[in-house]
Amino acid sequence: MALNEEDTKLTPLEFACSDLKTLLQTSSKMEESLGKMDKKFDLLDETLSTASRRVSPLQSLAMATKALDTRINRAVTLALALLESFKVTDSLQLKLLELSSILSAETTPKKRLKKLLNYVDCVNQLNAAINSISQEGEPVIQKLQEVVEFLSRTKATDQDRTHRLRETLFTLKALYENEVDAMKFDGLLDEALLNLQDEYESILQLLRHQNIKDQVQVDDKEAEIVASDLGTELEVEVLQRISETLAANDCLDICIDIYLKVRYRRAAKALMRLNPDYLRTYKPEEIDAMEWETLETAISLWIQHLKFAVKTVLVSEKKLCNQVLGNIMDGVVWPLCFLKIADKIMAVFFRFGEGVARSSKEPHKLFQLLDIFDSLEKLKPEFSDTFEGEAGADIRTRFRELTKLLVHGSSKVFWEFGLKIEGNSDAYPPPQDGSVPKLVRYAINYLKYLTTDAYKARMAMVLWTEQMWKVGTLSKPETDENLLQDAITNVMDALHRNIETKRLSYRDKILPHVFAMNTYWYIYMRTRNTELGKLLGDEYMKNKYKVVAEESAYMYQKQSWGQLVKLLDKEDLKRQSKEGLGSLARAKMEAFLKGFDEISQRHRGSYRIPDRNLREQIKESTIKLLVPVYTEFLNTFSAVLRGKLYVNPDQLQGFLGHIFDGSDAKLKGRDSKDRMVGGNSLSVEGEIMDFRRSRSISSNV
Repeated sequence: MALNEEDTKLTPLEFACSDLKTLLQTSSKMEESLGKMDKKFDLLDETLSTASRRVSPLQSLAMATKALDTRINRAVTLALALLESFKVTDSLQLKLLELSSILSAETTPKKRLKKLLNYVDCVNQLNAAINSISQEGEPVIQKLQEVVEFLSRTKATDQDRTHRLRETLFTLKALYENEVDAMKFDGLLDEALLNLQDEYESILQLLRHQNIKDQVQVDDKEAEIVASDLGTELEVEVLQRISETLAANDCLDICIDIYLKVRYRRAAKALMRLNPDYLRTYKPEEIDAMEWETLETAISLWIQHLKFAVKTVLVSEKKLCNQVLGNIMDGVVWPLCFLKIADKIMAVFFRFGEGVARSSKEPHKLFQLLDIFDSLEKLKPEFSDTFEGEAGADIRTRFRELTKLLVHGSSKVFWEFGLKIEGNSDAYPPPQDGSVPKLVRYAINYLKYLTTDAYKARMAMVLWTEQMWKVGTLSKPETDENLLQDAITNVMDALHRNIETKRLSYRDKILPHVFAMNTYWYIYMRTRNTELGKLLGDEYMKNKYKVVAEESAYMYQKQSWGQLVKLLDKEDLKRQSKEGLGSLARAKMEAFLKGFDEISQRHRGSYRIPDRNLREQIKESTIKLLVPVYTEFLNTFSAVLRGKLYVNPDQLQGFLGHIFDGSDAKLKGRDSKDRMVGGNSLSVEGEIMDFRRSRSISSNV
């Protein structure tokens, strides 16, 4: 039983041992086979290495051949393209000659312009072809030269081919060096550019400003002025294309010179058609030497012509300049060109305006200075638009400087006017007849004219502007009207002081009252219900002038006619006896008539009341003062006055009327023997002149 168990365990071990022996035998055979395979692989590897060493030179030769072929083909292709460019250039030159002949034969303006566009296109094409040759020639020749040198060095091809390629290189190089500069600077292109310059100048000459005199209307200062186009669309297009072509061919300076020369002359001639001969006079001393009417006309024309130049001529020139030169150098050129044209024209206008502003500060120049100032204020928006940007800075600066000169000049004229009035008291004596002085008439008319709608706002603006410059922009100056009111009040006060000084210089007791009555009444009557009176105020005018005039009238009547009333006083006659009563009554009557005659003589020769209304009031007042007293005295003492015939009350009233009416008259008695006591005849002689205000306010203060 035990043996069987051991046999069972050994049997598997025996089988395993047998399998191991078989596996070892198989591994030994496989190892022997692998060794044989290694020998075969080593032999194959050696064979491949030998083949590779033999094929490698052939592969390098093929690659070199292919690279050489590519290099030669590239150089030759570029050379052929260059030769083709020369052919294109030749054909374009022939075409340019043909177009030039056609252009010369064409006489119709519109058709000629269209053919000129074709001519410009051909010039541009020729220029592009020549530039292409110029830019590509050197690189092409350089590449071809490198190929020739390589072939010569490597002997990659036969000598004949290398020789032919070298000859081709020399021919192409000589053609490039000799022909390109000739085509660019001495050939048909250069001649064509000269022709375009002539055409350019010719077309610019044709573009004129039309209907110049029709647009400037002397009698209608507010007439609408509108800028017009200077050329048709076709003309502008041709000019634009020519300018671009000239700029592209290094002729920009010539193009600009032609444009500036022609367009400045055209703009200047347009303005010269307005006959601005006054612009030749511009120095302050020359302005002062001009006749006033001539200067006044010149300033009026200057305002109109400046407005026309800015709003029409220069606006049109600016538009044309933009159209023609706007595409050159990204639009940098045209503003400078326009400003060069405008600067020469505006300089002439500025020069005259500055001469007027710097001339002597006579009072009558104020209104012309204000006219100029107002015209500049109205032109300010157009000025800013027309001369915009950095290029127009110089013209805008000069515009502001002229405005400053006008503001300072106008203010100075006005302030010096007040000083001249106040300092005039010693220079001119008062009128010997008590009438209104010329200075007063002139000053009131001057201020009335200044406060009209035409000048009130302008003067106020000038005063406000100068005040703002003095106090600074951060301060708040007074309003325009307050400044003007204060300024005119100062002049009126100066005039008042002048009148009072003259009033005190009279030696006659009655003349100062006549003078004050006439003068203050004149001022009040001439200013009421006017803009001047409204500006100064009713209370100011009444208290300052009307009241004083009435007081002076009262004193005049008291000092002259009131003394006659005292002569007919009846109180002392009541204490006289019958005999003494008649003698004293006749003496009073004779004294009255004698005094009446003396006063009438003074009115005829020394006293004048020019104002008709004032004269009527004084006449009525005097009649009411004298005639009732005279009538009562004559009636009361008629019994003791018998034996002499005296003037009756109606005749006395009529004679007073003759005195104040200023007519010649002789008072007649009740018969041919009627005489005044003492043999003096009553008469009125002389003439009282009516005041006539001069239409001109240009009299010297």
